[in-house]
Amino acid sequence: MTEPDEGKLLNISLPGGTPKAEREGFLRLCKALTEADLDPAEALDRDLWFARADLGNLYNKPTLAAAAHTLIDLVEQGWSLSMAYRHGPLLTPPPANPDPELEKSRIRRQEHLRRDSQLRKPSVRRFVERMEKPRDFDGKLVTVFNLMRDGRELADSLTSAADPSCVIRPYIQIVDGGTCERTGYDLHDIWRYFRHTWSNAYFTVPGRSMPVLVRDAATPHHAVIGLAAISSPVVQIAERDQWIGWDTDTFLNDVREAPSDEIASWLAGRIDAQLEEIYLGDLLADNVLQPSDLKHPRNEVIALLRADAERHRQKHHRTPLSEVRQMEQDPWIERATSPLFRSKRSATLADTLEASLALQPFFSPKPTADGLLDALKDAKARAQIRRLVRRARGERVGTVIADLTVCGAVAPYSALAAGKLVGALAVSPKVIAAYRAKYARPSEIASSMAGRSIERESRLSFISTTSLYGSGSSQYNRLRWPAEVMGGSKDERICFTELGRSRSFGTSQFTDETVEALVRLSRVKGSVVRVNSVFGEGVSPRLRKVRLGLAALGWPTSELLKHGRERIVYGVKLAENLRDYSLGIDPDPEYLLDPEQTNETSVGSWWFERWGERRAEQPRVRESMRRHRLVRPVSHGARVPLPADDVDDAPSESMLFAAEGF
Repeated sequence: MTEPDEGKLLNISLPGGTPKAEREGFLRLCKALTEADLDPAEALDRDLWFARADLGNLYNKPTLAAAAHTLIDLVEQGWSLSMAYRHGPLLTPPPANPDPELEKSRIRRQEHLRRDSQLRKPSVRRFVERMEKPRDFDGKLVTVFNLMRDGRELADSLTSAADPSCVIRPYIQIVDGGTCERTGYDLHDIWRYFRHTWSNAYFTVPGRSMPVLVRDAATPHHAVIGLAAISSPVVQIAERDQWIGWDTDTFLNDVREAPSDEIASWLAGRIDAQLEEIYLGDLLADNVLQPSDLKHPRNEVIALLRADAERHRQKHHRTPLSEVRQMEQDPWIERATSPLFRSKRSATLADTLEASLALQPFFSPKPTADGLLDALKDAKARAQIRRLVRRARGERVGTVIADLTVCGAVAPYSALAAGKLVGALAVSPKVIAAYRAKYARPSEIASSMAGRSIERESRLSFISTTSLYGSGSSQYNRLRWPAEVMGGSKDERICFTELGRSRSFGTSQFTDETVEALVRLSRVKGSVVRVNSVFGEGVSPRLRKVRLGLAALGWPTSELLKHGRERIVYGVKLAENLRDYSLGIDPDPEYLLDPEQTNETSVGSWWFERWGERRAEQPRVRESMRRHRLVRPVSHGARVPLPADDVDDAPSESMLFAAEGF
């Protein structure tokens, strides 16, 4: 992925057929924005700007509403707007600053605009106030401040303790819907509160997600050291896929150099496995195919299946939304026979039979390395091998690999490089075991395709993450440790490896208001494709919604979806046979760690010896910790930074320290 070319001009005129009054209103908004002296550190009040441009009620002007909201978002993110063009307004992407620190400041400023906008929402403010308000628990008053450690106390303890390694006793707590035994707060509320202290806004992640708290057993209420979250990965990251070796081109190049009977048998087995996981009852009943077609596929049957897939895809998009939503509650066979999954089954069956037809001459009577090499020399057979590899990767990308979407420490622990502790614990055996236990359940999509319960592999072999900034990440830099710390061999090491740099592409630059406006426009314009945000329709529903809306505006979709932010991609290899297990060639992972180990003590000891103790000996670090105080007025880096005009008076000191231990 590439970022927008610096200085590239993008026309953002409203599409033909837009009423003259709306076009004139949009031009007034553009002119007002170009003439204003905007402060890049301040969020734009869109209601104020819409009123200034006299846009009126936007509900009945979906084109103008989508354009105006999108424009405000982009200008707020640093895009330059120009009116010096006779065919309409022009946008220019924000240039990257060659100075790493200035570029970090630019990105941080953009992220703070989104975060502060979120923190101003009444629902978020009420949540924060509820967490900070004293409440009775087990006969004592507690607040979320009891889950923070006073920096002065921590600094003093590290200095005076006979054994400083006992001053911090970290452990992992999986956020599983339970409550905190020491405060009575919901674990997810605790996690959410501290997540609001991050530089970027808090959003829920679609798909799988397992939040993790790292807490300190050395404090009365087990203060929060940091947060992590293991989530469904981005489906395609070139740097990650090439490093793993399961990128299609990389995999085929490796196979050409070293073809084997094992790989040939795996490819042949992929065809059989795909056929076994497709419900066929209605397809046979409707005479779309015959049982003999599964062993001896014909081009005519493949064509019938593709036509059937298209017919039911169109039927799905005509189905009332209420029925589409209800589908998620139906039994597997009913889901399989819905228009959505009938379409997917017919298309997948057509692909599988086409692969079988192309590869049979090379894999009969038995798959061999020589037959595989011959197949790779044939254009049609090679294309089908590529399709089989892509599908194998697609089936397991969300089950055996994951993304570390949240990872970091909170004050005062952050001064001790506790982010490295959280990073190591986030990929530790306890987290891997918890992830497997949580997702050892039927796969929604696979089961809906098969008409019966299908459980996918859930043993993680690889975890990736990205830096917020392209200039580097002190948190992941040099983060490596002996595998024996996690029960593995003393000769092996586990580490966060830099895999490359990725140009970001997505929708984080657009607010929810803008996405809603774009969705409404695409529906009004009669988009044939409807995004229902249900399992099975495809990845990233938010991205598809924004893409459809921008296309309805006639604006350069691909260019506007590029963040223009370079990020570093990191990966943690957990299994020695990473590629072959991740693709399903090997049935089991050869772990570098002991997946049964559940004690985090050794990881905590390694971190303190390698990082924490050295930091604690530095006067400037101890002084930075002391700035985080839990006395009135509370000044603590782990407190949610509500925008200045929203902060209420802090609770009284007696309320803060009413709980035992202070």
